[in-house]
Amino acid sequence: MNLHAIRAIYVFEMARTFRTLAQSIISPVLSTSLYFIVFGAAIGSRIDQVDGVSYGAFIVPGLIMLTVITQSITNASFGIYFPKFIGSIYELLSAPVSFYEIVIGYVGAAATKAFMIGLIILATSFAFVDISIAHPVWMLAFLVLTCVSFALLGFIIGIWAGNFEQLQLVPLLVITPLVFLGGSFYSITMLPPFWQNVTLFNPVVYLVSGFRWSFFGTADVAVGWSLLAIGGFTVACLLAIRWIFRTGYKIRT
Repeated sequence: MNLHAIRAIYVFEMARTFRTLAQSIISPVLSTSLYFIVFGAAIGSRIDQVDGVSYGAFIVPGLIMLTVITQSITNASFGIYFPKFIGSIYELLSAPVSFYEIVIGYVGAAATKAFMIGLIILATSFAFVDISIAHPVWMLAFLVLTCVSFALLGFIIGIWAGNFEQLQLVPLLVITPLVFLGGSFYSITMLPPFWQNVTLFNPVVYLVSGFRWSFFGTADVAVGWSLLAIGGFTVACLLAIRWIFRTGYKIRT
């Protein structure tokens, strides 16, 4: 394991975050604060409690998931796409660095950024609502797993994308709707039975449900299914990345 290579990639990517501090950290926090104001105040005034939890506190896990998933994908996809765009990826591929080390460097940096933003948003939520965390260790575990798994997906998107527009295609047209329809701002038990069953095909439901359980001890689906879903998704992304480097898909051409 070439730790020097991993550290070089990781430090370079983290440095880019602090060079664009307003875009990388301040902007997501401001956006989330607006969600608190709109959903927490406007809608929360009409919905007293959900599963015994005030609506303002209920949406906190969903808001964190929404931002963390988006940031993980965006940071990882741009991180690997930009070297492709300027041609420096060939220097990386010709260096004595395995694809495992490349993935660890880029994905690790993207996951770290998203994890930091998730914690900042969690701290920000205390300024708006009273919230307690029933299972803090599991909360951190779900947060880390989500950051890593979607950073892996972002890495795949960055390799697949042929231009900057395609970098935004999957996050905007696929991921964001899945998060909004995945119980981020409501419990799926509030839906009619038919739509409850349809919603269970949305993988984000299991992430949000498991993460919300770590806060309040209640979940729309069993926690075991949430862990199985995120574990399976992570493994699938790793296998896809392994295939990409073995075949050179959109890397060597």
